[in-house]
Amino acid sequence: MYSLSALCKIRGWEFEYFVDHIPQYLLDNPQGNYKKALENGMSIKEGKVDSSSYNDTLFIPEGGRASSSEYGIEILAQEILEWREQMGLERLSIFLPSGTGTTALYLQKSLYGSDIVVYTTPCVGDESYLIEQFSMLQSDSRYHPTILNTPKKYHFGKLYREFYEIWNRLNEQTNIEFDMLYDPKGWIVVMDNLDIFTEPTLYIHQGGLIGNESMLARYKRKY
Repeated sequence: MYSLSALCKIRGWEFEYFVDHIPQYLLDNPQGNYKKALENGMSIKEGKVDSSSYNDTLFIPEGGRASSSEYGIEILAQEILEWREQMGLERLSIFLPSGTGTTALYLQKSLYGSDIVVYTTPCVGDESYLIEQFSMLQSDSRYHPTILNTPKKYHFGKLYREFYEIWNRLNEQTNIEFDMLYDPKGWIVVMDNLDIFTEPTLYIHQGGLIGNESMLARYKRKY
């Protein structure tokens, strides 16, 4: 939401963002991505969009699950191949957590045949949901990333003490701030599967640091 609002501000485009529900607390206390996107001129609406009532409009589905995403991710894949060569790495694994899985899918497809394996974990739904998302964009399962799961089921957007704890340890040990929505589960999966990640592994940071402002406030209220 915030990234799209910034792009639209630069381009001078109108930006409407549709959601099922806006929490009352956020309406009363704008913060994080929501606040910054509003400052960029975003218009947010509750409910479903009727695309037939719009002209000259680009529609971006939730999670960026669109075939047009492939172009940019192909560039990312090429950058990774160049980086691996510069680092002199004969082997490389890639891990990133998934919402719709679009990035992981097109990254694995772009790297197919390079011996690089892309691993991911579902953060929004379960494994079947993620496979469904993959299949909507690419029916050939050869190009699908390898899915890793956690023994415990986590609900997207819900607060978990272990999420905060691993996020905080990462800050202390690496001096890198990670996203609080996707990356905590991602790192739990990595740490639970060190037997898989024996080769050099590239963890793809999820960005979204502005959203940590509201996430930290939620953790503070709960704990």
